[in-house]
Amino acid sequence: MVVFLLVLIVVLALLGAVHWYVWRRLVRDVTTRGSLPRRLGTVAVVVLPLLSFAALGSSRAGAPFVIQQAVAWPGFLWLALLLYVTLALAVGEAARPALRAWLARRDARAAVPATAAAPATAPVPVLVPEAAPAAETPAEPAEPQPAPAEPAGPAPAEVSRRLFVSRVVGGTAAAVAAGTVGYGAYGVLRGPRIKRVTVPLAKVPRAAHGYRIAVVSDIHLGPILGRAHTQRIVDAINSTQPDLIAVVGDLVDGTVENLGSAAEPLARLRARHGSFFVTGNHEYFSGADAWVDHVRELGLRPLRNERLEIAAGFDLAGVDDIAGESEGQGPDFVRALGDRDRARAAVLLAHQPIVVHDAVRHGVDLQLSGHTHGGQLWPGNYLAELANPTVAGLERYGDTQLYVSRGAGAWGPPVRVGAPSDITLVQLASKQA
Repeated sequence: MVVFLLVLIVVLALLGAVHWYVWRRLVRDVTTRGSLPRRLGTVAVVVLPLLSFAALGSSRAGAPFVIQQAVAWPGFLWLALLLYVTLALAVGEAARPALRAWLARRDARAAVPATAAAPATAPVPVLVPEAAPAAETPAEPAEPQPAPAEPAGPAPAEVSRRLFVSRVVGGTAAAVAAGTVGYGAYGVLRGPRIKRVTVPLAKVPRAAHGYRIAVVSDIHLGPILGRAHTQRIVDAINSTQPDLIAVVGDLVDGTVENLGSAAEPLARLRARHGSFFVTGNHEYFSGADAWVDHVRELGLRPLRNERLEIAAGFDLAGVDDIAGESEGQGPDFVRALGDRDRARAAVLLAHQPIVVHDAVRHGVDLQLSGHTHGGQLWPGNYLAELANPTVAGLERYGDTQLYVSRGAGAWGPPVRVGAPSDITLVQLASKQA
């Protein structure tokens, strides 16, 4: 508990410092004191982070779903904007001195006196008659002259240059951040694109050569992504005509009561050997058992630490997510894989890539996972690398290959930058073919 409080204090302090920096560069430095833009900017920098906290906590606090939807858009989008406007302003700091120096040199060249170019004329001598010498009188002491006053502040030209530079850098940073977030949001709302990957497996029989598994993860239905998002995903998957569909966790961010209707298009998924589902960590934030029952009603088969034989000639297994351990429902590899025939190829559905080491020990040939979102918001991929063996794509661990999807939705901000959403069509290749 003490560690949690310390981490919370550090995070809040960091957020406070970042918001102060953004306020200083985008509000104070580009507006005049007491002006309406400064007042509005100050209010925005106070209200927007409060909406972000509300968006993050409203679901777990049990707020009405309409309230969750009302705060989600501004609250989550502000988090993405804050990230990229801060990065853009930080880059702009390097440009400030150079821009101000260039303006100073330009102003100095323009301020050359016009008289400097005019030719000098010789003075005309004037004859004045000599006056009679006057009686010497004692010279009066000269009155002391006041010292020149020190300037009270920067010259008006310097103030003007600072304001101009602040507005150029701040405006550019805001435009870059808004463009980045806007394009990233468009990518999420447009829906995921199909990615095709061929995975050769030594144990797959000739009959399974070319077998197609549609892998979709991290759909994240919630206050922002709803039924239309699910329908786009279903249409994209069905267009590939897969042999099997694997939904590998983090389907939802909310309860069945609020999001059950948003998931209903999943009932229209079509594959020759059916659709399968394993839990992700977010299911355990949203009522995992209720969601397992609901997806079963929609025609998906949950694999909860169990295995079945696919007619094409390989085993398909699925394990619960690690987050379920707090509820006694974590992954059980012995139950799912312990007594199988290891001469057959095994494909494992597991939400988090980190369990690949267990998969290696149990002779899994291919693990299909999600969870990472590919980092979702650059440079988040570097943070994701610290916690996951693979962030996206196909890699080998011993005799086990691990494929990690970037996911079809987004958590928090409905924005992706540098990690476009995907649905992956994994095609198995038999070395006997």
